[in-house]
Amino acid sequence: MPPVQGLFPTREYLLVALTATAVTYLLTGVVRKVAIRIGAIANPRARDVHVTPIPRMGGVGIYLGLAAAMGLAHQLPALSHGFDVSLDTVGVLLAAGVISLIGVLDDRFELDAWTKLAGQVMCAGILVLFGVQWVTFWVPWGGADGSLGSVLVLDRNQGALLTVLMVVVMVNAMNFVDGLDGLAGGLGFIAASATCVFSLGLLGNSGGDFGSYPPALIAATLAGACLGFLPYNFQPARIFMGDSGSMMIGLVLAAATISASGRVSYTRFSASDALALLSPLVVVIAVLFVPVLDLVMAVIRRTRRGQSPFAADKMHLHHRLLEIGHSQRRAVLLIYLWAGILAFGAVSVTLFDSPAVFWSIGVALVAAVLVSLVPRLRARHRPGG
Repeated sequence: MPPVQGLFPTREYLLVALTATAVTYLLTGVVRKVAIRIGAIANPRARDVHVTPIPRMGGVGIYLGLAAAMGLAHQLPALSHGFDVSLDTVGVLLAAGVISLIGVLDDRFELDAWTKLAGQVMCAGILVLFGVQWVTFWVPWGGADGSLGSVLVLDRNQGALLTVLMVVVMVNAMNFVDGLDGLAGGLGFIAASATCVFSLGLLGNSGGDFGSYPPALIAATLAGACLGFLPYNFQPARIFMGDSGSMMIGLVLAAATISASGRVSYTRFSASDALALLSPLVVVIAVLFVPVLDLVMAVIRRTRRGQSPFAADKMHLHHRLLEIGHSQRRAVLLIYLWAGILAFGAVSVTLFDSPAVFWSIGVALVAAVLVSLVPRLRARHRPGG
């Protein structure tokens, strides 16, 4: 018997997230042994922070946890009907599996950047084929009869192009930021958790519409899988996720945010409330802000030097925090803090209509800036500093 539309399956989402955590934790140890056996090892390079060889390919464990959790969701009466009305989850599973396989090949054989880019575009195309793409987009101009802004209805080609662009940007942003133990996994957990909370808010606003189930499910399973991987990856790491993990996390995050934000019926928001109209895009930008900022800065920095945008260096955000004087763990936790404030702050703004939310976000940002600059401030106040 199918579930009654209007129910809010919070417990089921929590169950699938915990399942992803448990399966990822249990299987990552097995994946580590396989990685060592086949020679998927990250040997220290000049730009790396680690000093001993460490196995990679941990993304396989994350994918297996995500797949197992989605398989469980398909068997739960409260969630299974969401699979009937949307192919989003199937498309995400297939695209994530393909990009994880491409990452495994890179973890073992070091693929060139253009081959990986072609693979990323192909996987984005898989998402589009299964219907994961932008449909509507709000812009702050063109309003009629005094209304605030207008809604652009994208055709299939426009929606597909925007989807591919967002997937490629997010995949490479997560790949670029994967430079310290636990960093990409923690950011993946924070971003997926924030996207899940936002998606649950959309689900509540829609009255439990089955079409709103997939983005929350995609985000919940990814959050759980990233959490299950962190015990192996937090400093000192026993395994790296490698490109099989960072690219896959970027793709699934992009898919979850597109599934949540790309089809919002903006007409159900008040035309006088610009923030509510912009809320889906605000959440997406906040979730992607830290890794995308690092990606943009890296591309600008390298092209100004006449290098390829894909050339590696040791000037990423996490490297700069280490230069200021933070330890590896503290640098990772600081980036967690920034990402958490931005992502959950944006979600809070969309869910709670109160000035206190803005004040809280402002205070948290000021505190984060001060904490980030503590080592430099201490150095300036030392005698002879």
